[in-house]
Amino acid sequence: MTITINTASLPHEDPEASLSFYRDLLGFEVRSDVGNGKMRWITVGPAGQPGTSILLAPPVADPGVTDEERRVVAEMMAKGTYGWIMLASTDLDDTFERLRAGGAEVVQEPTDQPWGMRDCAFRDPSGNHIRINEAR
Repeated sequence: MTITINTASLPHEDPEASLSFYRDLLGFEVRSDVGNGKMRWITVGPAGQPGTSILLAPPVADPGVTDEERRVVAEMMAKGTYGWIMLASTDLDDTFERLRAGGAEVVQEPTDQPWGMRDCAFRDPSGNHIRINEAR
């Protein structure tokens, strides 16, 4: 049996800002874009990797979510503690500079971590924590 990761999900509050970040800054392909207004489900992924995607979805779109749950999710998104993903780049410095020049919110510049990994971090327009490892 083979199991792969097909899609990870991150919340978005502004679909156009999310597209600008994932498509224009990270260079991901848009694989699908359904819905309208803020209620859009957008699937993006790295070129040449059709089996791996990120679904950018409206947070708490399920009608069964309570007002209290919506409040908590909104607070966590504002702090950047609700959604996160770890990516990898073969050229971390170039990726970092491209994202910074494009206006992405820098959380951490490229750093050699004590556990042996070199990485950097950003927030996407919805506050999601995006950590990028140097692929070795």
